[in-house]
Amino acid sequence: MAKTGTIHVRVEPELKRKAEETFSALGLSVTEAVTWFYEEVVAHGGLPFPSRVPNATTREAIRQIRTGKGLTEYATLDELMAEFG
Repeated sequence: MAKTGTIHVRVEPELKRKAEETFSALGLSVTEAVTWFYEEVVAHGGLPFPSRVPNATTREAIRQIRTGKGLTEYATLDELMAEFG
C-alpha cells in the first residue's frame, strides 16, 4: 500500500533530536518509528504502554506531595506499619 498520509506535529527541538538519535541507533527512520507506533496503537486498541488518568484520590495525594501540606511523617517504618496494620 502506498504511503500517502502526512502527519505534522510540533515538538521541542531537543526532544526531536534525542528521539531521532534513538531511532537511528535502533536502525529506524522517523517514518518507520511513527508507523510502528501507529501499528501498535491499532493492535492494542489504545496506547501500547500503561497510561492512566489519576482518580480523585490520587490527584489529591499528588497535590499534597507537591505542596507539602496534609502529609503525615513517621519516624520509623514500624510507626507507619502500626498506623495501617
